[in-house]
Amino acid sequence: MDKGYWKLTLALVVDLASFSHHMDDFIRAVKQVEDGDPEAEPVVVLRRLRRAAGLKDAFIQHYLGDANSGGPELEAGLSNYISKAVKHKVTADAREDGVVLTSDGTTVALRPLLLGIETGFLSQSSGRVRGLYQLTLAKDLSLSLRHGSPLPHRLGTDGCWDSLTSPQVFTLSDVPTLLTHSQVNGGMDGVILGMEVAAKTRHPLKLSSLLTEYYCHQLGNNGLDTAPRLISRRRRENFRGLVTPPVLARKVMKSVELERRLKGRSKMEVKEKKQLMAVVREGMKEFVHMYTDCPTIIPRCMWGAEPYRGTPTNLSLPLSFMYIHHTHTPSQPCLTFEQCSADMRSMQRFHQEDRGWDDIGYSFVAGSDGHIYEGRGWHWRGAHTLGHNSIGYGVSFIGDYATHLPSQHSMGLVRDQLASCAVGGGRLIANFTLHGHRQVVNTSCPGDTLYNEIKGWEHFREVKKKSA
Repeated sequence: MDKGYWKLTLALVVDLASFSHHMDDFIRAVKQVEDGDPEAEPVVVLRRLRRAAGLKDAFIQHYLGDANSGGPELEAGLSNYISKAVKHKVTADAREDGVVLTSDGTTVALRPLLLGIETGFLSQSSGRVRGLYQLTLAKDLSLSLRHGSPLPHRLGTDGCWDSLTSPQVFTLSDVPTLLTHSQVNGGMDGVILGMEVAAKTRHPLKLSSLLTEYYCHQLGNNGLDTAPRLISRRRRENFRGLVTPPVLARKVMKSVELERRLKGRSKMEVKEKKQLMAVVREGMKEFVHMYTDCPTIIPRCMWGAEPYRGTPTNLSLPLSFMYIHHTHTPSQPCLTFEQCSADMRSMQRFHQEDRGWDDIGYSFVAGSDGHIYEGRGWHWRGAHTLGHNSIGYGVSFIGDYATHLPSQHSMGLVRDQLASCAVGGGRLIANFTLHGHRQVVNTSCPGDTLYNEIKGWEHFREVKKKSA
């Protein structure tokens, strides 16, 4: 073989050695697959990725066929990286493999994402995409919802990375569930992008371009108010617009029936089928609450929180109040996961070091990057509204809003989604009262303009004056 071949191979090996489990690096790997066969259609590239990852069970092949028709084998180092990046599993020590960190701070399982996109490319109709829901979410949901454990233990474990600059290991932060946050994120993205490419309204020349547009979009000064529709930060709102719970429940049932047929088992009896459908419908309520009612909440470990100093005091739920703040300092909205995380760390340092508090004071903080950031969270008493910390949540917007408003999107996250999430989860009473910080403490917070805005929100109430 000539020297040029060996130089290229050595460069590829060195390059792959530097790859992390970040979506940016995975996209680079996809681009290497594409560069090896520049004329290959995206569906051919997807088959090659599927083959490298060993995704060849009967359920997948029923919808997508054999991946061996996707061209020659990939170079060994590239194939090994893709296999590790895509093949999903949760280990005994709570490490979740087959997931990547995205630029917006969320973690995504690649398997359902890629299966959904491939399904979309193979679709003959934009209205109905055969197997889309089954391959992205429904099968995994069926396994989770049929399990005998209580619902909170079936859905939604999140976790944290060992590094945000070069992520390699993702460790779940609670008892592993049968369906993790990362799997749901990847499944939702697979549905969204699968439907998009099936609609034939746009024909990306490269899979890497589709992934880059979706995961790597940089927000302008107006945050998500002027951002494109098809970006990962809009995952939950896009998914909510595409999928209804009854449809997803039916797809879960179809997944169960297909699995039985592929394993040579008989059809379910009518009674068994009715019982399973009841379990699925009940589980779907929890799924809808967690992933369409609630906003994305970035956990403490992802923004780099220092530990709580001392022992936190647990709140007695449900609470009756929500108090709205602005941070004042930092004075500017944050538009990226990196900047919002840095702002959270800065505020925590100020509250712990300068104020002498046990932790960041707020319960939750809204960035302008499309996410809510966990402060003291749902269960720990905060230090946000003097004299009222045990009866309400303190929610702050990053920025100074004396003369202008936060983005409409970030206000909607708090006003509609965070509030709905709190009520639906039994953390706030349904007729809770919303106050601005200044109504109960001598302060200008949350700024004149934001305060005038929240006066028009549904749960806003004037403070009852004490009778003489």
